[in-house]
Amino acid sequence: MPQIYRPEGRVCLIQIKLAVVVRLQRSAVMSSIGIIGGGAFGTAMACVVSRSGHDVLVWAREPEVVAAINADGTNPLFLPGITLPRGIRATGDLAAATHGRDFILIAVPAQHLRGVAGQMRGLLRHGTPVATCSKGIERGSCALMPEVIAETLPQAPVAVLSGPSFAREIALDLPCGVVLACRDASVRDALSWAIANPRFCVHPSEDIIGAAVGGVMKNVIAIASGIAAGRKLGENARSTLVTYGLSESIRLGLAKGAQRATFTGLAGIGDLMLTANSLQSRNTSLGVALGEGRKLADVLAGRKEVTEGAFSVEALAELAGRLGLEMPITETLHQVLNRHADLDSAIARLLARLARARTLSLDADQN
Repeated sequence: MPQIYRPEGRVCLIQIKLAVVVRLQRSAVMSSIGIIGGGAFGTAMACVVSRSGHDVLVWAREPEVVAAINADGTNPLFLPGITLPRGIRATGDLAAATHGRDFILIAVPAQHLRGVAGQMRGLLRHGTPVATCSKGIERGSCALMPEVIAETLPQAPVAVLSGPSFAREIALDLPCGVVLACRDASVRDALSWAIANPRFCVHPSEDIIGAAVGGVMKNVIAIASGIAAGRKLGENARSTLVTYGLSESIRLGLAKGAQRATFTGLAGIGDLMLTANSLQSRNTSLGVALGEGRKLADVLAGRKEVTEGAFSVEALAELAGRLGLEMPITETLHQVLNRHADLDSAIARLLARLARARTLSLDADQN
């Protein structure tokens, strides 16, 4: 939990932590939840916490999203054809969705997280937990999403919500399991308890870095899997790439201080399996389009929502360099997406590189 610099010091921290837990565990009394981001996933999480019995206010930057949620209980821009649970409200006023809330779920594109969180800093009550649902890494700083929040909102306990969770299925109330990671045990348990319901299983974890790394890496590996499909390299090749991709995820995670076990759970292989094997994934479908010969800019221009993997590759490649890690799939995608490398030549070089590896290791020290 970030330190709060007040004269009372440790006593103040304990009082804030106890207040957070009390607010979130009040029996038979709903909590007041702010959802920051009115895209598909933010709206889907509004559905979850509403079904879990809480008062929900969604902040969206698009006036048409605010109007549709309030007037019709729908979000046709990002979740067409789905009726939201009754009682979900929306606003274009960030202060209204932030101030006085028991906790915040933030689901904005990764490259906009710092800007939005910075605007929240003077609005957020000290000790109010903030859980990021964004799965990306910041360009330039190479900061993971919880690192961005810790820097911009030092008064907030930071959590990460991650796992195999397509927004549309969540909104439709189909069963789902996720991980809620937070270093503070009392906040972690309180948030997991508050969000969960019989159709949305929340597994608490202390490994905030592992959950964040798993979330960003699965998007990148999904692009590679999609390219293999679009290039008609076969299912064997896709499975091989995804397995090597998991190795890269673990290598990066351990170098950042994550726990290995996280990558064998929902926030690791669970999210990777879903994203890399389904055309519902924006990242996999982007890869397929690239494999079929379409241009990156053309594909992204035709999309309403951000394809996070496309904006994470460069920062991941830079971070791997800083840490002295070999991440050949990530580096190959960086060359293709950002350096205009010929796709077939890049694939040939990657396959040759992988073929030279005598063993596939999931250890951090295997470069």
